[in-house]
Amino acid sequence: MASRYWVVSLPVQQNSSTTSLWSRLQESISRHSFDTPLYRFNIPNLRVGTLDSLLALSDDLVKSNTFIEGVCSKTRRQIEELERVSGVLSTSLTVDGVPVDSYLTRFAWDEAKYPTMSPLKEIVDGIHSQVAKIEDDLKVRVSEYSNVRSQLNAINRKQTGSLAVRDLSNLVKPEDVVTSEHLTTLLAVVSKYSQKDWLSSYETLTTYVVPRSSKMLYEDNEYALYTVTLFNRDAENFKIKARERGFQIRDFEHNPETQESRKQELEKLMQDQETFRSSLLQWCYTSYGEVFSSWMHFCAVRIFAESILRYGLPPSFLSVVLAPSTKSEKKVRSILESVCDSSNSNFWKAEDEGGMAGFGGDTEAHPYVSFTINLV
Repeated sequence: MASRYWVVSLPVQQNSSTTSLWSRLQESISRHSFDTPLYRFNIPNLRVGTLDSLLALSDDLVKSNTFIEGVCSKTRRQIEELERVSGVLSTSLTVDGVPVDSYLTRFAWDEAKYPTMSPLKEIVDGIHSQVAKIEDDLKVRVSEYSNVRSQLNAINRKQTGSLAVRDLSNLVKPEDVVTSEHLTTLLAVVSKYSQKDWLSSYETLTTYVVPRSSKMLYEDNEYALYTVTLFNRDAENFKIKARERGFQIRDFEHNPETQESRKQELEKLMQDQETFRSSLLQWCYTSYGEVFSSWMHFCAVRIFAESILRYGLPPSFLSVVLAPSTKSEKKVRSILESVCDSSNSNFWKAEDEGGMAGFGGDTEAHPYVSFTINLV
C-alpha cells in the first residue's frame, strides 16, 4: 500500500472530453512512468453556488483540511499505541470493511449522507462538525483510559519501587512484627552502604531497645529493610535519633483487611484497564473509518471548488488519484503538465519563481489543481 497520494484535477479543453483526456493520461503514464498507479477520482456534479461563496469557502478549506487530517492521524496513532500495548498484531485500517487505500482509489460519493444538492459550505460544515464530535469523544475516552492506567501505574510503583517509597505490606509477615502493651516493632530503611553502621548502632540510639532484635527482611539495589523492637514509650524518640543518623523509619501497620482491600483494588483496576483498552481500540477502529470517509468527501469538495476557481464555469475537468514513487515525482509532474496543455502553464509556477501560488493557501502551485494525501 502506498502511503502518499496525489489528488489532481486537469482542465478539459473545449475541443476535448474527460474520456479522451483520461485515455491520453493513461497512455502517457504507462509509457513514461509505468510503475505509477493511476485511478479516476469520481466526483459528482456538486452545487456550484456563487463565485463569492466559492472564494469564501476556499479560505476555509485549508484550515478544515488541516483539522480533519489531524484528527485522522491522531486516531491512527492511538490505534497503533493500543495495538502495541495490547500485543495485538497491527491490522489494515478499513472504511466499512474496505482498506483505506482502496476506499481512496475507488472513491464513490455517499449521496445519502451528503446530498449533492446541498450548498458546498453546508457539506463542509457538516463534515467539520462530525469530525469535531469524534475528536471530542476521543479525548474523553482516552482520558478515562489514561486515568485508570495512571492509578494502576501508581500502585505498581508502590509495589515495585525502592524501599524508600514502595508498599511494604507484601514484604512484612505477621510474625516479623511484635505488638503488645509495652513493645512495638519499627521498620527501618537503611542504605546498603550504611548497614554496618545500623547494626552496630541501633541498640544504643535510645535506652529501651531490645538487644539483637533487628532483622533484615528485604534488600533491593539501594536499600535494606530492617526491623527493630523496642518499648512503646521510646518509639518517637528512636525515630528522631534514627533520622539524625540517616536511617528512614517507615510508618507501617500490619492489617490483613487493608491488604485484602488493596489486592481487590489492584485486580479491579487491571480489569478496568483491559476493558477500557479493548473498548477504546474497537471505538478507534470504527471512528477512524468514519473520519477517513469524511476526509475523502471533503477532498472531493475541495478539488471541485478549487477546479471551478482555477478553470471557470461550467465545470469541465478530470479528477484523478496517483501514487508516484519519490524518484518518479518529477517525471509524473512533467507528464501531468504536458497532458494539462494549459495556456497558463508558464504562469502557474512556484512562488519563488515569481509565479502565482495555487488557490486555497496550501494547494501546490502547478498549472492544474493538486494536493497531497498522506495515509501514514
